[in-house]
Amino acid sequence: MYHQRLPGDRITTVEFAQRLAAISTEIQEPVCSYLNRRGQVIRVGVGTPRQTQIPPLELPRYGAERLSGIRCIATTLKGEAPSESALTAMAVQRLDAMALLSLTGSGFERRGGGATGYVKESYLAHLMPDTEHPWLVSEPLSLDALTQQDLLDLVESVEDGFRQSEAVPAPAVQVESKAEIDRVVLVGLLTQGMSPERFQDSINELVLLVDSAGGKVLDIIQQKRQPHPQTVVGPGKVQEIALRAQTLGANLIVFNRDLSPSQARNLETQIGIRIVDRTEVILDIFAQRAQSQEGKLQVELAQLEYMMPRLKGRGLAMSRLGGGIGTRGPGETKLETERRAIQSRVSRLQKEVTQLQAHRSRLRQKRQHHGVPVIAVVGYTNAGKSTLLNTLTNSEVYAADQLFATLDPTTRRLMIRNTNDDQDEGQSQGQPETFQQILLTDTVGFIHELPPALVDAFRATLEEVTDADALLHVVDLSHSAWMSQIRAVMEILKEMPITPGPALVVFNKIDQVDSATLAIAMEEFPQAVFISARDRHGLETLRQQISKLVAYAVDR
Repeated sequence: MYHQRLPGDRITTVEFAQRLAAISTEIQEPVCSYLNRRGQVIRVGVGTPRQTQIPPLELPRYGAERLSGIRCIATTLKGEAPSESALTAMAVQRLDAMALLSLTGSGFERRGGGATGYVKESYLAHLMPDTEHPWLVSEPLSLDALTQQDLLDLVESVEDGFRQSEAVPAPAVQVESKAEIDRVVLVGLLTQGMSPERFQDSINELVLLVDSAGGKVLDIIQQKRQPHPQTVVGPGKVQEIALRAQTLGANLIVFNRDLSPSQARNLETQIGIRIVDRTEVILDIFAQRAQSQEGKLQVELAQLEYMMPRLKGRGLAMSRLGGGIGTRGPGETKLETERRAIQSRVSRLQKEVTQLQAHRSRLRQKRQHHGVPVIAVVGYTNAGKSTLLNTLTNSEVYAADQLFATLDPTTRRLMIRNTNDDQDEGQSQGQPETFQQILLTDTVGFIHELPPALVDAFRATLEEVTDADALLHVVDLSHSAWMSQIRAVMEILKEMPITPGPALVVFNKIDQVDSATLAIAMEEFPQAVFISARDRHGLETLRQQISKLVAYAVDR
């Protein structure tokens, strides 16, 4: 079959189709042949289009509006139209067209004076620029009618349709794109033991993470099952993801859980689109937000430590040519060379982070020597910590309604009025008020299942929490999962090497909640303070509670 050559402007010829059908009839198995636009056979496989499809990474590198330049001629023994799995394979590969030959089930036949041969009827399918109907399948055609179809006209009309449509097919192989916004399909896996509410919260949070990273979520695909060891989701769902990404023109797939290096490689091989997990999205946000030198240092360390186990399988250039007799030789592979370079860089960064820890430790000792209490503002990301710091200290720290809007810790001075009993008695005798100086430190926001690479890399920053005299735990009461966020923050604090000081819970954004939610929070946390940092509501009460918190922490 590989020696056959077809006209470039025809789907197939009668001779080629009959020969393919004869082979399929003889072995009683479906056969698929793949041809390029020069009419050369580039691949022949025994099986269905789904079983014999070309891996996306082996397809030609074309732009988003182009088809792959390959057509498939397939046979079927059942005498039926193309199945959905065959059409999905066509969409994933972005084939120019697919011709399905329905066989007679017997040898060469003559009917009505014409030679029908082994082919009873045929079908022609091709892609469509329509997200609801991504392909078009013809009515049953005679073999003569199929061979008279003009392939070039068909390809040109399909590609023109994609160029004029927003639903351009995604490249089977990632190519350089000038678009700044990633078009993302989210994949959520609901596992046993995870409540539907917690699962939905994780999906909503992932949408916000992608938005903070600069991506645009096009669709969300969900599946309820235990993780597949090779692809996380089931094989059928992998095909569904590939088809959905194809029809929407997505160039990135994001999973709501961490993927092992082998799972990411398997998914990328089968889908042909870049695959990232939740940790990679968070690392990308941190890389964008880091402004200070120390922040960039810690982000780079986290990224390199995450990348190390994922080097294997990054293309053929990173792999060995063989592993048996005659393939061994002196020197290192490119994979080993790059891994050695990264290990060396990680070692240098770890030393710099250790120096950073020592520097921060000296600063903290200096503050302690002057007897200035330090309060660390902690909480879930986007709870309003930076806004509260700005409001209390009249600062201009960057604050935005985004996850991880601020990354680098910021310390500001806060002057509060003493509210102890002796001071109140002195004021009654006409003595002037006295004020106490406090340092407020805005720390990096927490999140459910904070990636271990970040915890390790940001240990110099997180020590600001453990060495503080007390904590302000800021909670976004307007968030539907505020109770879950409180538990997530408390779990992270419990994992600190040193137990942090006493904490005051501060419920923020009360201007955006109803009375029922407010009543529940007051009942659950009677000692908490309820404020709106944006509207400056409840700040005087907060200052009084901060003064009492500092007095308690110092006496302790």
